[in-house]
Amino acid sequence: MTDSNLSKIKPKLRTQGRVSGNFGKNKVLAGSTLTDIGNGEVGCLPTKEEWLTQMLTIYPRMSLSWRRDMIPQLKQIAVTLNRLSELNLTINSYSL
Repeated sequence: MTDSNLSKIKPKLRTQGRVSGNFGKNKVLAGSTLTDIGNGEVGCLPTKEEWLTQMLTIYPRMSLSWRRDMIPQLKQIAVTLNRLSELNLTINSYSL
């Protein structure tokens, strides 16, 4: 029986070179770099009061099924902001 060189192979720590692992092809980096984002203006989310006012404005133009689904959420916000009477007027004007 002959001696094999396989037991003498020492694994080498890879410290340089490309990052591969996709069968020899480079790995794709996800996302964008910060240079792609740009220097646009920073926006802000509407407050609960602004959101409720907007929803009451567009309420008459929405479909009947949309109105039925939105009433519980509108009531919850209206109670929090003490604007339930305004919501009831809007809902009763365009009854289901």
